Amino acid sequence: MKPIYSTVGIIGTGAMGRGIAQIAAQAGSTVHLYDTNTQAAQAARDHLQSQWARMVEKQRMSAEDAAACLGRIALASTLQQLAECDLIVEAIVERLDVKTGLLKELETIARPDAVLASNTSSLSITSIAAGLKHPERVVGFHFFNPVPLMKVVEVIAGLRTQATVVQTLSTYARQMGHTPVVAQDTPGFIVNHAGRGYGTEALRIASEGVADFATIDRILRDQAGFKLGPFELMDLTGLDVSHPVMESIYHQYFEEARYRPSVITTQRLAGGLLGRKTGEGFYKYADGGAQVPAEPAVPVVEEMPPVWLSPRAARRAELLLLLKNLGAKIETGQSPSPNALTLVAPLGFDITTVAVVERLDPARTVGIDMLVDDATTKRRVLATNPATRTDMRDAAHALFARDGKAVSVIRDSGGFVTQRVVAHIVNIASDICQQGVCSPADLEIAVTLGLGYPQGPLAMGNLYGPTNVLEVLFNMQTVYGDQRYRPSPWLRRRGAIGLSLLHEEE
Repeated sequence: MKPIYSTVGIIGTGAMGRGIAQIAAQAGSTVHLYDTNTQAAQAARDHLQSQWARMVEKQRMSAEDAAACLGRIALASTLQQLAECDLIVEAIVERLDVKTGLLKELETIARPDAVLASNTSSLSITSIAAGLKHPERVVGFHFFNPVPLMKVVEVIAGLRTQATVVQTLSTYARQMGHTPVVAQDTPGFIVNHAGRGYGTEALRIASEGVADFATIDRILRDQAGFKLGPFELMDLTGLDVSHPVMESIYHQYFEEARYRPSVITTQRLAGGLLGRKTGEGFYKYADGGAQVPAEPAVPVVEEMPPVWLSPRAARRAELLLLLKNLGAKIETGQSPSPNALTLVAPLGFDITTVAVVERLDPARTVGIDMLVDDATTKRRVLATNPATRTDMRDAAHALFARDGKAVSVIRDSGGFVTQRVVAHIVNIASDICQQGVCSPADLEIAVTLGLGYPQGPLAMGNLYGPTNVLEVLFNMQTVYGDQRYRPSPWLRRRGAIGLSLLHEEE
């Protein structure tokens, strides 16, 4: 199939520029590479040649196709050599003044019908195009690194971008083998906006001393099914990349509490602990692997106390069956006996508050997270309160580890790790829908492909239940008195009448 844009100019030949050039050439376009550093442009062409050679070796491409792709790569020594391009994509430094200056220069060079696209990850397309005579042809075309493997691209319309430009560029993205998602020109677009729920809430949990980095990562991998824990992910991306995005979106939304960054990443960025690229981040790295602290051993408990389960516990029937299968001696009275391990399973509330409200002895009270179906998770998470006795903590740990499933014990907070992070992800995604940033369907595609979550954020809300997510948020807002946990109106409406989050309003 003949590509919609037969000639494409790429400005900036770093990792992103090279990646875009690769898939454009593979789509059949002639690609002109330009970089202010001519050696960088030549290095990019050499890199592409080696990439295609490897694909031939792995039998992913024929030698003839590889030669044809390389033949479609040309080097431009001046911007003027891009004058006849149908599409020009800039992938230069993430600075508004630099991008605006480049686009103004391109407007005097490019054909009147040429599309000018920016690979910006968070800058406003409207602002980039503001000084141009023809802002209607300026559009965002945001790929993810590595471009050939990350099969999603955001197509962003500025306030004056023509609809036909968005439609045509979306078609071209499909010709490149990528899935386009269309976004309005809002801070962070779709993926970087939706991604605020994962890392920022995990950082807050760590800053409160609820659990260490490794424990939080284990919980979100094993209990909620994420491929990488948030701190593993930040180490992989690099804080020099992820922290500025946190700050940018926070400030662009005029200090909206949901997007508040953390002093933890500010300090680590200043100290040069960027992640894998520097050999140390949230973890230290040796021989390409992270040095992860060992998990605490399961305590040895000679005599297990009886267990009393709160009548208000989430998934109480399932939890009773689990306790029976684990061989617990279950008390059935209206209140626990003086020697019983008292078990609660709140949504959003801290264990201390539950013990006080339910008139339980806090010294014997331990909480368990039951937001996730125990049968589907690889890890159970318990929480103590400041008064919980060591023997009761150890008894709970040993009991829930009897069948070999991993157990993490965390300190008291409003909501468990998975509850807090999942609720934050779903709430921010709901707010994206409320703002009309994109369609719910494009949101799910963008996050699944761009962030690698186990489900899209709305599907995640459906899985755990909109009413449960709302309960976590309402209760956490009560515990913290913080607008960070204010439920989105879009989520609140659905939770109130029992609609799934994927249900679209007519």
